[in-house]
Amino acid sequence: MAVSLTVNGDERSLNIEGDTPLLWVLRDELGLKGTKFGCGAGLCGACTVHLNGQPVRSCSTPVEMAADGQVVTIEGLNDGRRLHALQEAWIEHGVPQCGYCQSGQIMSAAHLLANNPAPSREEIVAAMTGNLCRCGTYSRIIAAVESVAGAESSGSSQGREA
Repeated sequence: MAVSLTVNGDERSLNIEGDTPLLWVLRDELGLKGTKFGCGAGLCGACTVHLNGQPVRSCSTPVEMAADGQVVTIEGLNDGRRLHALQEAWIEHGVPQCGYCQSGQIMSAAHLLANNPAPSREEIVAAMTGNLCRCGTYSRIIAAVESVAGAESSGSSQGREA
């Protein structure tokens, strides 16, 4: 089946089975390795990407559901010149340990902040609940999101060179 979608701003056309998980299209067909395979059942959040502005688990989203849609992966989160403020905060707060879940964590946090630039701690925890971290860096994740929320609300969100 022919599938067209826009990934990180680039229009892509693929001839692929419609039930192929979006994750494998991103990783194997398009070479975008930032999105990770975790559980394969949409439960851990490692594979989270944005589809038409909403976070989805790409391991359980058939590519046909993304047809003619807009997909943003961790590679497309920044502007190509500077890291996204969340990526910068992850570094500053020493969030990653093994790093496996981090792209999904950041994509979930980005969705939260795009829709609620000044969330409470409780709102951050609720938004991040579906993302599992094997290393247990939850307190650092929350601190990183809080720091970006505070910076964005004061208008001082700047990232470092990518």
